[in-house]
Amino acid sequence: MYNRILNLDLIGQQTCFLWGPRQTGKSTLIRSLFPRARRYDLLLADVYRRLIDRPELIREKCLAEGLDGDSQVDPIVIDEVQRIPELLNEVHWLVENRGLRFLLCGSNTRKLKRDGGNLLGGRAVRYQLHPLVSAEIPDFFLDNALNAGLLPRHYQSARPRRLIRAYVGDYLREEIAAEALTRNIPAFSRFLEVAALSNGELINHSRIAAECGVSAPTAKGYFKILEDTMIGSFVPAFRRRAKRRVFGAPRFYFFDIGVVACLTGRGHVHAASELFERAFEHFIFMEVSAYSSYSGTFFPVSYWRTASGYEVDFIFDDVALEVKSTFRIQDRHLKGIRAFKEEFNMAQYIVVSREEAPRQTADGILILPWRDFLDRLWSGEIVPAT
Repeated sequence: MYNRILNLDLIGQQTCFLWGPRQTGKSTLIRSLFPRARRYDLLLADVYRRLIDRPELIREKCLAEGLDGDSQVDPIVIDEVQRIPELLNEVHWLVENRGLRFLLCGSNTRKLKRDGGNLLGGRAVRYQLHPLVSAEIPDFFLDNALNAGLLPRHYQSARPRRLIRAYVGDYLREEIAAEALTRNIPAFSRFLEVAALSNGELINHSRIAAECGVSAPTAKGYFKILEDTMIGSFVPAFRRRAKRRVFGAPRFYFFDIGVVACLTGRGHVHAASELFERAFEHFIFMEVSAYSSYSGTFFPVSYWRTASGYEVDFIFDDVALEVKSTFRIQDRHLKGIRAFKEEFNMAQYIVVSREEAPRQTADGILILPWRDFLDRLWSGEIVPAT
């Protein structure tokens, strides 16, 4: 079992939501933190049937036991809470009238938003569990992360491909397709493949729609489904006023490298290949995104790209970050970040690479081996935690 970095520090004081894609380890984390907590798992058919017929059973049981905020020891856990949105009305009443604390877990906010689900009026703190990050894994192995991904079951498996295929087939193609509110399941399945092929690239909804045989608004709706189910997220263009003409379309990244590998049908990613470069960039984005959430800083991440081809992969807080998988950074690798540096004043300009030791250029660009970068990131040296 991995020691997860996510600190659920406020659960002892109030009700919390814990969101995250399936198999990121939410249930395992909760059982380790609260082994004696009362738990309602809505993936279990009998529990689901009982509570969808009578959501008030949770309230009635608490009242029958005389449970209130003073006598409660562990939070009451409801897993996959989005499956029965009506339960949140009961939770809201028990929080307001009995002072009870709940830990509400889910993998999909879409149904709650669509059906007008009660999100407790801002009374619940929101947490999100990401796939594993390097700081949680003893003897972290980059090649394994870039090929198997970082969902716990997949990363630790000696033969992860079957597991990833099952995940993509059973979860992405079926459950998320059901949320698409369309009978055109083949189109949505094709959309997943096209979106994965566009992972980390600028998104052109019209082009993707044409490749999937759907309209541009439908393609936009499919991307919204992936966002609501935390299967991916957009990275917007850096918007500060600039001298150079820049692109404004967003990029889109899936939440896991292994899922992208399966959807695109790519084989093993070998060092020095273009696929390795793209997977390596994706991995660094996942680490930065997770740190933003876990550290409590919640900094947004953007990218910068000019019409003339200058580019910086990620801009966040007061940092410009370029990702290169080469073992030797040369001047040609620094053209983008130097162009950005001419226009914008940031505290840190960093290039992550596979060089052996840190070094700094004469014009102040810090070149870091990827392990050094991750050590500094997770220690709070690059962006201090709050």
